[in-house]
Amino acid sequence: RRRCARTSAGRFVYEANVSMSLSTLGLVLGVFEKEGEEDGLHLTEAAAGFDQTLSGKLSELLKISGPALKQGKSRVFYGIHKDFPCVAVVGLGKNNEGVCGKENWDTSKENIRQAVSAGCRLLQDLEVNHVEVDACGDAQSAAEGAALGLFHYDQLKSKKKTKVTTQLHGSADSASWEKGVAYAEGQNLARLLMEAPANHITPTAFANTIEEKLGPHAERVTINKRSQSWIEEQQMGAFLSVSRGSEEPPVFLELHYNGSPDSKQAPLLLVGKGITFDSGGISLKPSPSMDAMRADMGGAATVCASIVTAAALKLPVNIIGLAPLCENMPSGKATKPGDVVRAKNGKTIQVDNTDAEGRLVLADALCYGHTFNPRAIVNVATLTGAMDVALGSAATGVFTNSDWLWEQLHKASVVTGDRVWRMPLFQHYTRQVTDCQLADLNNIGKYSRSGGACTAAAFLREFVTAPHWAHLDIAGVMSNKDEVPYLRKGMSGRPTRTLVEFAAGLAHDS
Repeated sequence: RRRCARTSAGRFVYEANVSMSLSTLGLVLGVFEKEGEEDGLHLTEAAAGFDQTLSGKLSELLKISGPALKQGKSRVFYGIHKDFPCVAVVGLGKNNEGVCGKENWDTSKENIRQAVSAGCRLLQDLEVNHVEVDACGDAQSAAEGAALGLFHYDQLKSKKKTKVTTQLHGSADSASWEKGVAYAEGQNLARLLMEAPANHITPTAFANTIEEKLGPHAERVTINKRSQSWIEEQQMGAFLSVSRGSEEPPVFLELHYNGSPDSKQAPLLLVGKGITFDSGGISLKPSPSMDAMRADMGGAATVCASIVTAAALKLPVNIIGLAPLCENMPSGKATKPGDVVRAKNGKTIQVDNTDAEGRLVLADALCYGHTFNPRAIVNVATLTGAMDVALGSAATGVFTNSDWLWEQLHKASVVTGDRVWRMPLFQHYTRQVTDCQLADLNNIGKYSRSGGACTAAAFLREFVTAPHWAHLDIAGVMSNKDEVPYLRKGMSGRPTRTLVEFAAGLAHDS
């Protein structure tokens, strides 16, 4: 008995009356749209080879099962091959589209990520537990799509999704596949940290998790988990002012990855905001969606995950990562609006809004980071709701004093598809934070809501003397609903892959 039926999701499924187990092997293959033919398809190299072993059956089924597969669409065929009970065929769009100047990404790579992700999820829903994946012309992008698409945070649920392992189908570029897996696993680590409840990922638990992940790379990595007494010795008054309201002790996590054979190579410094839960402090946030503030340590998560990835890939570059970790909570000890605190560099700060705490912990971390004479400084933070208003989830906002650094970050983001967009650092915004009644600086802009992302960046610049510094505001890309098709709903882990690609680029840039 053979028939071709439309599923409830609108996909065509080929059914064969054969004995098979859906919890064994699955296969994802890609097809391109054929140029100039509305309903034409062009099989990838792997798909064409598979079709040949079936004497053209796959091509025949694709023709009779409905209109040509457009980009992102998929079909599943059952029982057409003895080794693969389930075969998902996914539409890759047009072949060799390449970099799109308007979209600021490589469209072909994005299409592959989206298509492979859709195919792998489809097989996961069918409880297939091992999937071979077509390289689709770019094994790294295929691996990223597979690993990112299959990630699902269900660690605390009794009923879990089917665990799926993936591997490259055929003899394509296995090195690129493994690189893609490493990139995706890095982002998934950041997603894991950001998604976990705040009572599971405290400052101490965060630091311990990163230490565990870096364990296999101990010969290249030094880890320092600095205690509150060390933070006090460093006179990090701004950082301490945020942590005061919580019963959880703060931790200043310091990571050194020594990947360059040249021990004198100046390091790249990555600094991540590590607020493991942000209630707003005395300037309390409204209750709706406050639970999402478990991910306010997204900056620290992406920075630390990128260093774990760099170590796994053995990138020939030196990186120092700093993560000031604490909670921002209201209590009798908490900082009050109007209080004045002193940062590590001696500047005084009037704290008019305790919910603008990220810039305070970053200020002291940036001051400390300068002692390493870094080649470049990049800080990452879920800093302002204003950034979400400005760019939404389309791109990370970048504020930088360096055209060279901007070019490196932008180039990396085009490759990863996790885009960045340059924002202004005008003196116009600096004046709004330096015009302060009681102290050298105010932690909010003079006109409050106006240009909030820009005044926050201007505040941070007051703690930077290095010629190559960039501030990445990731508030808008912190979570995903359905904007990025190859990420499920939840915390996104963005822009971990862009940070890794950026660091890899620095290894080859003079």
